[in-house]
Parts: sequence; C-alpha cells; structure tokens
Amino acid sequence: MNILGISAFYHDSAACLVRDGRIISAAQEERFTRKKHDFSFPENAINFCLNHSRLDAANLDYVAFYDKPFLKFERILETYLAFAPLGIRSFIRAVPMWIKQKLWIKDLIAAELGYKGPIVFPEHHESHAASAFLPSPFREAAFLTIDGVGEWTTASYGVGKDNTVRILAEIHFPHSLGLLYSAFTYYTGFKVNSGEYKVMGLAPYGRPKYMDLILSELMDLKEDGSFKLNMKYFNYCAGLTMTNKRFEKLFGGPPRARESLLTQRDMDLARSVQDVTEEVMLRMSRHVHGVIGLKNLCLAGGVALNCVGNGRVLREGPFENIWIQPAAGDAGGALGAALFVWHQYLGNERKADNREDFQYGSYLGPDFNDDDILAYLECNNIPYTRVNPAEIAGRIADLIADQKVVGWFEGRMEFGPRALGARSIIGDARSPKMQEIMNLKIKFRESFRPFAPSVLEEKVSRCFDLDRQSPYMLLVAPVKEEIRRQMTEQESRLFGLDKLHVVRSEIPAVTHVDYSARVQTVSRRTNPLYYQMLSAFDRKYGCPAVINTSFNVRGEPIVCSPDDAYKCFMRTNMDYLIMGAFLLDKKRQTPLEKDTDWRSEFEPD
Repeated sequence: MNILGISAFYHDSAACLVRDGRIISAAQEERFTRKKHDFSFPENAINFCLNHSRLDAANLDYVAFYDKPFLKFERILETYLAFAPLGIRSFIRAVPMWIKQKLWIKDLIAAELGYKGPIVFPEHHESHAASAFLPSPFREAAFLTIDGVGEWTTASYGVGKDNTVRILAEIHFPHSLGLLYSAFTYYTGFKVNSGEYKVMGLAPYGRPKYMDLILSELMDLKEDGSFKLNMKYFNYCAGLTMTNKRFEKLFGGPPRARESLLTQRDMDLARSVQDVTEEVMLRMSRHVHGVIGLKNLCLAGGVALNCVGNGRVLREGPFENIWIQPAAGDAGGALGAALFVWHQYLGNERKADNREDFQYGSYLGPDFNDDDILAYLECNNIPYTRVNPAEIAGRIADLIADQKVVGWFEGRMEFGPRALGARSIIGDARSPKMQEIMNLKIKFRESFRPFAPSVLEEKVSRCFDLDRQSPYMLLVAPVKEEIRRQMTEQESRLFGLDKLHVVRSEIPAVTHVDYSARVQTVSRRTNPLYYQMLSAFDRKYGCPAVINTSFNVRGEPIVCSPDDAYKCFMRTNMDYLIMGAFLLDKKRQTPLEKDTDWRSEFEPD
C-alpha cells in the first residue's frame, strides 16, 4: 500500500512516500525549486517521491495532507474579526489566496496529480505528534509538540503507544512559544521562519538581562509550562509585523535594521528569549512526565529544532530518553500525516524495539550514482580525478588534515534542515581559524555563527558530555572538560563578539563561546562512507570529529543535484569537491561565466 504525505502553504512544503508502513522517500520542495523555505504546492517533491519508486497517481492508495485547511481558515477569519478594522491590510493580502487555492486542497491534489482516491486530513499537531512518535524507536512514549501555530493549536502533549498517538492537552493561538521566539527574531533584525537559529546561535554572546522583563510583561508563565502572552505588545494577529510600538518602547528602541551592525543589546535580547524558551520547555517536560509517567519523550514542531533547549531537556528534565523528529518543522508534517494514515487511521501494526528508529538516518531524498555524476561532468567538460571507492575515506581525511575545505556530496540527500553527511561541507575541527574561514569565505554568513561537529558514534564521549546517539544534530552538549583550554583572566572578561576569537578547546572550530557544540553522531549502519572517513581521520590524526556544515551558502537551500553542488563549489572558496567517486580540485576548474551577481538570486535569510 502506497501513501503519499503532503505539507504545503505555510513554509517548508514537502512530500513523503510511505509504503506498507516504511518511509521510502521524503524531500522538501525548496531543494528542487532552489527557493529557500518554499511554501508552494510541492509538485517537484511529489514527483521525486513517485518517480523514485516508479509510481504514478494510479498506484496511490491514500493521500494525507498535514492539517485541516477549513479549521485553519476559521482561525484566520475569527482573528481578523476580533481585531477589525485593524487587520484590513493583512486581511486583503492573505484571504484571496485562501479563497483561490488553500481551501480547495482536494481539488488541487486531484488536478495536480490526477488522483481520484481518498484524502485524509489529520490536524496539524496530530501530524507533528505522529512524526514525533511513530518513527521513534519507542514502543510507548510521551510526546510534546511546540511550534508557531497549526489550526488553533500552538503546543500539545500526549501519549504514543504501539501504533497510535493521543493528544491530552493543548495551548491555543494567539499564545505561542514559537511566535514569541519569532517576534524576537524579527526584532533583532532576522527573517521570521528562517532566522530563528541565528537567534539561538547569537544567544551565548549575550546576557539574560531582559528575561525578567519578558516573564513579567510579555508572558504569564505557569509552573506546568502553560502560559498566556500579553497581546498588547504583539502585532502578528492583525498586522504585517510581529511586534508593535509598545514592544519597542518596552525594550528601548525600534527593531534592528536587517544586515546592520549587531549590538550588545541584540545579543542580550537573543540570550533572554532563548533562556525563556528553555525554561518553558523544561517546565512543560516536567509536567508531561508527571502526568504520563513514562521514561521516553518524543519532540516535534518547529521549536523542537531548538537544539540548545533539547539538550537541557535531556540533561535536566525527568525523562531518561528523548527522540526528536529530524524534520521537526512543517516539512515533517508530510511524513507524520502519511504514517498517521498507515498506523492510526488504518490500524496497522507497528513493531518498535526501543533501540533503532524508523527514520534510517533521514537519508530519504534523491541520490545520484557514479554514472549520473560522470555524465554530468563529461557533458560540462569539468576536470575531475576518479578515486577508487576504497580510497575515498583516507583521501578526504588527508585533505581535511591539510586544512582544505571539502564539499561532500554522497548518497541520498537528507530530509530536514540539517546536513548529516550527505550534502555537507567539511573541514578540520582542530583549526582555530577554520570557523571564521568557513563563515566568511565559504558560507558568506555572519562570523558569530557556530559550526557543528560530526563525530564517530562510539567516540562521542571522548569529546562531549554526551552518553548517547545524536544522529540528527538536534542535541547541544558541553565540550569535555578534559579537552577545554583554560582562558586567561583578560579573555574571560571579554563581552559580545570579542569572545569569538578565543580558542576554547582542542576542537575550537566546533566549540561555541559557551563551550557547547551541536553534535551529530555518525553510525556505520546509516552512513558507512562518511563513517569510514571519520574513522580514517581519527586513525591518522587522532581526532574522531570534523566540522560539518550544510552544503549551501547563505540564503540558498542545501544542494540537491550534481549541478547544484558544482555551482556552489565554484561560487565559494571551497578547495575540493567529492561527488561519488569523483574528486574535483578547485585549481583545475574554469571559473563560471557571467556569475558575478549570483547571490542576488537568493534572499538573505
């Protein structure tokens, strides 16, 4: 039985194919259109899922859409009516798209796919809950879903057991932890639904001086993690911005202009909202544990991409184990909806063993074999060296040790926002200069942004205070005391971005200013070649970790195809690119023609 899951029309549209309960393929639309966070109907992602399995619409038994459009439209209309006439400009912009397209999902699916079968519409947070629990390794677990907003729900918790998820309680719009975080994303000068991870990365440079003000003025937070927002400070219900003049007066000025200089105030604001978010997540997790009493917790929703908060829930919360959906945002809703139909709607069995999850490393996107890659290289007269597959791992390890930056394009593309060793840019974590080099010369992004390490699964505790797998780069852990460097008194007094250039450990390129790292553990089972490369680097150079950042530049989606990879390689100061068995040396390449303004194609995130 083939079930197609679809998410669309808010951000990060995606498609997923589930066959007899197994996740066969999944991808975000942005990877094909090259439009970051593309929210349009995911026709390219759907075509990939069908073509990958040699199917067409006639082979589909069910289609699942990740929320209930009419219920969402009800919330939008009621909100506009409640704030009328204040929201007329926003109303005029939003509602015509609903009337023309978003309400008629059944007709749209039928027209786009030529599909005439049944369509199932789980609620938005049911899809999140299903994506959190059903692919997890647990037979039973509590789940917690937190995001901006679905139909009405902004957070929920409940219990997953065997093949079902059951929501027990919810928080409703306009009270939303995700929208609170997005308000500060907007106020600190970053793009909403794109720049939240920048706020998280900026937070360690600041002090939580506004935390008490947030909790006294903006949010009424209860001990169980439930809360209400003081809506007189926010504009997202009826306006075209997230915050209003009262918010600006409360925090001492207007929002930071995009691309302008970051100040200590911006860093303190980021730290404050991050600390509040972590406190809410901790209180919620403690309450959920007290109500449900299980040892396992599953997380999904956009806030579950806050890996700093996830790390604290693991270390300080009451749960023994947590599992986070790697595509925790709306893209993962497509996967959750499809699994919901198979297990809960149709009642099919689920056999979890409490050890291995059903996400298969999240390597669920397109792949290109050596014949595909060779055809591309030959057609475009691109110089290359063919490497014996048995020698790839050692060759790349040597290049990294020689301080080269390498584009790594191998196997099936990752599903979700993180590069996990299929579409990655990799470098030497031991280098004190590599973070700045890769930020400014490779990624063309802000210098404060931290990089994540990929580390051998069985050696993670050599470098980090982490005693378990973190395959999806969704847990932040402290760097081991044993490999930290003692700072001088002068260094310890530094504030703001001055902290950036201090070497803090034996792996400084992946050690953030608060001695933390966003860890990806690499398994031989799910990514054998990447594992072999890390093993070779450890064997030859005594370090089981390398820098792993996504294969893209700022404002661009992660690369999908050989053409995407080659263009990104050529537009940056990467030294080498390995695609399949083919190694490309930048020195041998001919510069791209008429490519001087390529970055104008992508909007800064």
